[in-house]
Amino acid sequence: MFILRSRYNFTVPVEAECITCDVFSVKSLEEIRSLLVWEGNRQRRLDELFEVEYTGKDKDDETAMKMSGDLSKVRRIGNGMTHGKIIIEANAGSNLGANMTGGSLLVYGNAGSWLGSSMRGGKIEVMGNAGDYVAAPYRGSTEGMRRGEIIIHGDVGNESGNFMRGGFIKIGGNASQFLGIHMRDGTILVNGNSDRRVGAEMVNGRIIVCGHVSEILPTFAIDDLRPSVKIDSERINGPFYRFVGDLAEEGEGKLFISKPSNPHLGFYEQYL
Repeated sequence: MFILRSRYNFTVPVEAECITCDVFSVKSLEEIRSLLVWEGNRQRRLDELFEVEYTGKDKDDETAMKMSGDLSKVRRIGNGMTHGKIIIEANAGSNLGANMTGGSLLVYGNAGSWLGSSMRGGKIEVMGNAGDYVAAPYRGSTEGMRRGEIIIHGDVGNESGNFMRGGFIKIGGNASQFLGIHMRDGTILVNGNSDRRVGAEMVNGRIIVCGHVSEILPTFAIDDLRPSVKIDSERINGPFYRFVGDLAEEGEGKLFISKPSNPHLGFYEQYL
């Protein structure tokens, strides 16, 4: 396992897309220490910013990495990763796991914005909160998350699942505005509440909200009342109002909204 500890508290962003199991698995320890990263507008060797150690192969013979210290400004950890596992025992910066296709990332703190941006596979788990744009593509692209799994035990910011095209996002806490905007496929499960404009301009896919939703967009039509929702082998007990939309986009997306948590939506039942 590779062990990385930050040498000091970073005051400017650190661009560290070289910190992936793919890169580390094909280099010697000295080559890893000499990798170049950007700290603000200055290029530095990796070992100027981190203590880097190697303790031997992991028991499952998979490339593994453990990181600790001040990482809240360290961006792009696990960028494009295809295999291995990274454990972060701290808060992580933005763009964590962007474009990854395999492997796993586990964060014991919070994560910044653009978590899992446009990921194509693998698994990311965050024990704390995440920022805006979970699984979303960068501006100008419509290629959001296609495959993989993201689990966030806390809250998420705005536009989580933007342009999502597959995969699964599970949010243990609350979601901010525009959850699943432009969604094309995949599943988002929110155990807590969701702010306004859920599913705006979605074309397909599923969003399940077990908590409170302040409003349903007028471009969604109530379709059914379901006792539960099944996600793979797990069954989420309801009952749930099921809405279809976004009709402004001729969409066939499904919103499953908890009936017990949303008594103010009871008037929709007259349209069933």
